[in-house]
Amino acid sequence: MSAAPDPFVVRIFAWPEAKDMARPLREAVFVLEQGVPLEEEWDEWDEGSAHAIASGPDQRPIGTGRLLPASSPGTARFEPRIEARIGRMAVLKAWRGRGVGAALLKALLDLAAARGVGAVVLHAQTSAVAFYRQSGFETEGGEFLEAGIPHVTMRLTLPRR
Repeated sequence: MSAAPDPFVVRIFAWPEAKDMARPLREAVFVLEQGVPLEEEWDEWDEGSAHAIASGPDQRPIGTGRLLPASSPGTARFEPRIEARIGRMAVLKAWRGRGVGAALLKALLDLAAARGVGAVVLHAQTSAVAFYRQSGFETEGGEFLEAGIPHVTMRLTLPRR
């Protein structure tokens, strides 16, 4: 008999509501754990993005990700049948391997599909390529460095609604 999965919930927020939850998560994972310079972690895309936040049973944030608008920074306009981008996926180390990342990704993909987005693109750390492939993403092009970490571009075409 397998143990029940750890309870957590994923919700979508705009940046004003998400920032106090997302900032500590992203700083813990990207800045402290992975050595990304703080000034590279924060950008103009947060304000116009939708942010998924996973919270554990004590209501504390345990993971986050964002769906960037398919338009210019600082806007939240999504145009049907174009691309959107997922980024800043981060799960606290203690919660990895427990389905949090998959639930965050699903919530962001569901939101993109509901907004009529035709494809989602992301820059995956090479260590996470298999994780994204499980959700149907395919690699495009070669490896590149982003914030000093090897990445590849990945794409998923969403079904038409």
